[in-house]
Amino acid sequence: KLLAGIDDYDLSSLRQCVSAGEHLPLPTFEDWYAATGIKLIDGFGATEMIHVFVTSAGDDIRPGATGRAAPGYRVAVLGDDGRALPAGEPGRLAVKGPTGCRYLDDNRQRDYVLGGWNITGDICRLDDAGYVWYLGRGDDMIISAGYNISGPEVEAALLPHPAVSECAVVGAGDAERGTIVKAFVVLSEGSQASEELTAELKEFVKQRIAPYKYPRAIQFVDALPLTKTGKIQRFKLRT
Repeated sequence: KLLAGIDDYDLSSLRQCVSAGEHLPLPTFEDWYAATGIKLIDGFGATEMIHVFVTSAGDDIRPGATGRAAPGYRVAVLGDDGRALPAGEPGRLAVKGPTGCRYLDDNRQRDYVLGGWNITGDICRLDDAGYVWYLGRGDDMIISAGYNISGPEVEAALLPHPAVSECAVVGAGDAERGTIVKAFVVLSEGSQASEELTAELKEFVKQRIAPYKYPRAIQFVDALPLTKTGKIQRFKLRT
C-alpha cells in the first residue's frame, strides 16, 4: 500500500523519510529505497522514555536493523537473570538515558525497571557493531514445538511474495504442537485466495528462513486490525 500509485506524485522535494508505529520490515525498506532512492529511518521510542533512543540515519543505516543507541543513551540486551547478553543472543531490550519514567505505586514498576535499566518489553539481539535487531514483542514471540519463533521475521519472509499486500503473524493453539505459526494475509490486487496459493506461500517462506518457522496455518483477510497510529492489534488475531 505504501508504494501504490507512487508514480502519480512528485517526490523530488523529499530529503528524509521516517518509519514509525511498527517495526520496519526489510522488504518495505528495500522497496521504498528502490522507488525513491531514500533510505527510510527506523527507530525505537517509548512513551516512558519521552524520546527515540535507538535509530540511525544516512550511511549509518544498516538495512533490517532498527539502529544504534542515540546520543546520550545506552542499550543492552538482558537475559532472564538481568545480565547483559553477548552479541547475537536474543533477549530483553533495555535502555538507560537522560529520560525515563517509573510507575508510582504500580506493579509494573517491578517489570519495567531493573537495575537502573528501563525494560521496553521487546525481544532483540545486538550485533558486534551495536546495532539493534528487532525480533518481536515479548508477548508476541511464538514458542512452537520447543522453538522460539519471531513473528516479524516470518512477516518479512512473506511480504516479498507478489500476492501479499500486508500480513501479520501470531501463535495459534494446536493440539499436537501446543502452538503453531499462523499468518493473516491481505492479498494484493488481482490475487485470489486458494489452496494452491496457501501451499505456495508456505513453500516461499521455507525457502527464505529456517523451514520450521513457516506458517502452518494461513488465513486470508480483507484488512488487518490496526490502532489509530497504525500498529497491528495482534491480540485481536489471537482470539
